[in-house]
Amino acid sequence: MQPGARIPDVTFRTRVRDESLDGPNPFRWEERDTASYFAGKRVVLFSLPGAFTPTCSTYQLPGFEKNFETFKAHGVDAIYCMSVNDAFVMNQWAKAQNLENVEVIPDGSGEFTRRAGMLVRKDNLGFGLRSWRYAAVINDGRVEAWFEEPGLCDNHPEDPYGVSSPETVLEWLEADAREQAA
Repeated sequence: MQPGARIPDVTFRTRVRDESLDGPNPFRWEERDTASYFAGKRVVLFSLPGAFTPTCSTYQLPGFEKNFETFKAHGVDAIYCMSVNDAFVMNQWAKAQNLENVEVIPDGSGEFTRRAGMLVRKDNLGFGLRSWRYAAVINDGRVEAWFEEPGLCDNHPEDPYGVSSPETVLEWLEADAREQAA
């Protein structure tokens, strides 16, 4: 996606905690559309091949979580992590990662990812259809900056990581802030 492009308009099937429900799984289904996440906000969205995978769990997600206050200082209202995983998996991963700042978005059917041009096959890893790794700064539903890992293709033999890192996105935000101040 190019700067200025509007992000795909889709509905996500999420699971949210509901204290009125009894039992060991007090969650209910809730549909949230793109606008509920992105309208009227400047956000960072990053997407990755899968919850619980090594690079995603060790570097990318923890880096965004740890640097949340720095992102906020650069005018970012929220940070979202998206993956082609269902709401159950994404919620358990968020819990396992002790997330307090980054919100996960389950793109279980891959519809947002497909419409963004980032859906790839990862059959070589036994994953099936997943997201290519990318990050974006999105302002009120429009792409402000796009950070896509090189080599977008089906069954890529490696898992490139660097262009979509929190450090790279922060460098861009810092440069953008300097440019706006000049």
